[in-house]
Amino acid sequence: MKREDVRHGETASVPLVYVVEDDEDLLEEMVAGLSQLGVRARGFESASDLYRTYAVKPSDIVVLDIGLEGEDGLSIAAHLRASGPVGIIMATGRGSVAERVDGLQNGADAYLVKPVDMRELAATVFALDKRLTAHRPASPPRAAGWALIEGGWILTDGMDHRLHLTRSEQCILRCLLSKRGETFDRTALVEAMDEDIHEFNYARINTIISRLRRKAERAGMLLPLHTVRGSGFTFTD
Repeated sequence: MKREDVRHGETASVPLVYVVEDDEDLLEEMVAGLSQLGVRARGFESASDLYRTYAVKPSDIVVLDIGLEGEDGLSIAAHLRASGPVGIIMATGRGSVAERVDGLQNGADAYLVKPVDMRELAATVFALDKRLTAHRPASPPRAAGWALIEGGWILTDGMDHRLHLTRSEQCILRCLLSKRGETFDRTALVEAMDEDIHEFNYARINTIISRLRRKAERAGMLLPLHTVRGSGFTFTD
C-alpha cells in the first residue's frame, strides 16, 4: 500500500516515529511495515536506547509497548511528556478495558492492541501527526547543552531549566559530564563521591540516580542519563 492510500492523497511532511519493542522480530516487522507505508520509522529495544537518540533528535511520535523489560512503556510515556510535546501511541498486548483506560489516562494519545495491522498503525500515526501539527508551536531554539553552574550546585540544560543538586548528585553528574557518552561503573561513581568503595552500599547509587531522574522530570527536563545494563551509567548530550 502506498502512503497516499493511508493519507487519502495528502502530501504533508512525513513524521519521524520511534518504535520501542523488546521483541526483536516484531520490532523489525513494525519498522519495516511502517517504512513501506511512508513513515520514517526507527526501532529501539529498550528505554535507554530510545533516550540516547531522543535526547539528540526528538521524534514526532513514539510507539510504545507497555510490557518492556526494565522501564515500562507507561514510565517512558511520562518521561517523554515531561520533556515536551510528543505524540504517543501504545501498541501492546494488554487489551482489557481497564488497561486501555489506564494507558490513555497516563499519556497515550492512541491505544492499539496487538496484533496490530500495520495499515491501522500507519493510519493512526498520520492522523495523530496531523492533529499535533495543527497545535504545534514554532520549534524552540536548540539547547546550548547540559552544564553544571553556580559552583556545580545547579544543573542546566541550556533551555532555562535549572535543577538544584544534592552533594551526591553533584559528584555523580560531575563525573559523568567529564566524559560524555562514556560508561562509568558504580565503583567510579562511588569514588567520585569520595566514599569508601569497600564500605559503601552500592544500592544507594540506584536510589540517587532514580531520585535525580524524578527531580529532572518534575523540572521539565529530559535528562540524558542512561543505565547501561551490566556496566553502569552514561550521560549523553
